[in-house]
Amino acid sequence: MHKVGLLIADQFQSLALSTLSIFEFANLVIAEPFYQCTVYSESGGPVSSSYGISVGSVALSAEAEADTWLVGGVLMPVKCPATDGVIQFLQTSARRARRVAGICTGAFVLAQAGLLAERRATTHWAYAQSMKALHPTVKTEDDRIYIIDDQIWTSAGMTAGLDMVLAMVEKDLGAEVARSVAQRMVMNQRRAGGQRQHSELLAYTPQSDRLQTALAFIRNNLTKSLTVEHVADAVYLSARQLNRLFLAETGKSPARAIESIRLEAARLMIEKSRLSLDVIAREAGFRDRRHMRDVFVRGYGIPPQSLRTGKRENIAG
Repeated sequence: MHKVGLLIADQFQSLALSTLSIFEFANLVIAEPFYQCTVYSESGGPVSSSYGISVGSVALSAEAEADTWLVGGVLMPVKCPATDGVIQFLQTSARRARRVAGICTGAFVLAQAGLLAERRATTHWAYAQSMKALHPTVKTEDDRIYIIDDQIWTSAGMTAGLDMVLAMVEKDLGAEVARSVAQRMVMNQRRAGGQRQHSELLAYTPQSDRLQTALAFIRNNLTKSLTVEHVADAVYLSARQLNRLFLAETGKSPARAIESIRLEAARLMIEKSRLSLDVIAREAGFRDRRHMRDVFVRGYGIPPQSLRTGKRENIAG
């Protein structure tokens, strides 16, 4: 029997509970209760999610043991840090487990407990910079679905927690069982690409009319040989002024934004059309298919054809 403990706190994200379904279906696939799951909280009893749904839980104690500990995240990890009791438990009892995992912003709790010091880890892309600022010893990577560093696991968003837990099942019971679980849950056994592919356009939300115009010009002229000077002329700025504008509002240079928007456009065409990669490369403004592939590998960690074949390269790092 492999014991799984899901540790939640008040205002937890209810999607954390869905990870237990992976273990449930694994038991169904192998027709035996291999996994035994228990929901814990510091004091036990009903725990309210951020949506207001209450879930019963068992109180943490020195006797609380699990082979796998999952730590659920909250909506505001910076303003709502874990309590001293939870941190002490993770530093003592949970550390002895076979593995400890942070789901989404649950990584902040592991970092607070010192379990991520000098380790590679990920968290939701929207909180990656906060993780880097609050816990500089953590080797935060903001473009991985999940990361495994020895016995410590971390996932990106909440649904990425499903990918992570499915990988646990594969490690415990093999690829065939994991594949069957994925089929029953109608999910990919291995998701292609990193989390940046789901957030790139959001990173360029304009704050000024000038930036909005510049981004619109880029998106409407991807097939052209765009340069920083071309974009600057379109918004009546010098190249130096445009560079300052982009850095101030996005933290990235205009050249980086152009490449990222080309990459996003190519990804969407690959996922939603049957156009050849040569045509997509041309429509997105890359020099050729090879150039697009190089940018894909650099930006997403996978070649573009992987988005169509469903194969994974370098998701877990």
